[in-house]
Amino acid sequence: MERLRRVGAFGVLRDAGGRVLLARGGVRCPYPGVWQLPGGGVEHAEHPAVAVAREFAEETGLTVTVGRIAAAIADVSTYPPDGVAVHTDRLIFEIEARGGRLRPESDGGSDEVAWFTLGEAAARPLMPFTAELLGLPVSPLPADLPRALPVAPTGPAADRRQRFAAYGLVTDPDDRVLLTMIADGYPGAGRWHLPGGGTEHGEQPAAGLLRELVEEAGQLGRVVDLLAVDNLHTPAALGPEGRPLDWHGVRVIYRVRVDAPTEAVVTELAGGSTARAAWFTREQVTGLSMTDVARWATGQRVS
Repeated sequence: MERLRRVGAFGVLRDAGGRVLLARGGVRCPYPGVWQLPGGGVEHAEHPAVAVAREFAEETGLTVTVGRIAAAIADVSTYPPDGVAVHTDRLIFEIEARGGRLRPESDGGSDEVAWFTLGEAAARPLMPFTAELLGLPVSPLPADLPRALPVAPTGPAADRRQRFAAYGLVTDPDDRVLLTMIADGYPGAGRWHLPGGGTEHGEQPAAGLLRELVEEAGQLGRVVDLLAVDNLHTPAALGPEGRPLDWHGVRVIYRVRVDAPTEAVVTELAGGSTARAAWFTREQVTGLSMTDVARWATGQRVS
């Protein structure tokens, strides 16, 4: 079965009475008739926060302000007639409404939008990720439910890549910070970076980060909270074939704690992208040559 990846951005919007806004999938939706949090796919080079505001306007008619990122989860849906398994990384934001008039999407993306109490929502067919985020029982969707593949089976254009990754601001009980150095031959070579990397098909973002932490530095950590989502678009990156590549990276950043730190050692599983790993005091971090996301996470001025 062919494996495909996509990134989606969704929002939790509540009214003054605590009801949550949901949209029901229309004829263009992968699961017609199923309710979910408003949102959809992140386009190439689009920041997820911009994507969720766009999707809200299209699906619900509302203009919104996008708040903090509340969750990052992943799921896999299979489409047997097409021989495809689609892994979707879902970024969920807190949303506030600014204006507009509530209405469904005109061309079939959503055929109904409505406010629900949690009890009312539990009685509707819900996408599993929506039920999970609302704290409701998660039920699998019926196997015979009509479904449409949300992405083209041929995948992205040959000169475009969209990559989802998870990184961590990793600290120990002495408030030291763990950083990894990018190896030669990779963008940013020689600069210190946050531990982490791309997640695997079917892997949750937090689990992928903890796996990378072991591979890149030999550390066992625990995720404390979700800090932010970072968006990186490099339209002329150097691809593995030595030609320009339109690169779009979507990265979630967690706060991670290592309770029993050891000497930071790169393992063979790191695949060559990490040259070194080391613990630094907050004073030692100042003045290091770091990537912008590492500088931001450690409180340094971003160049």
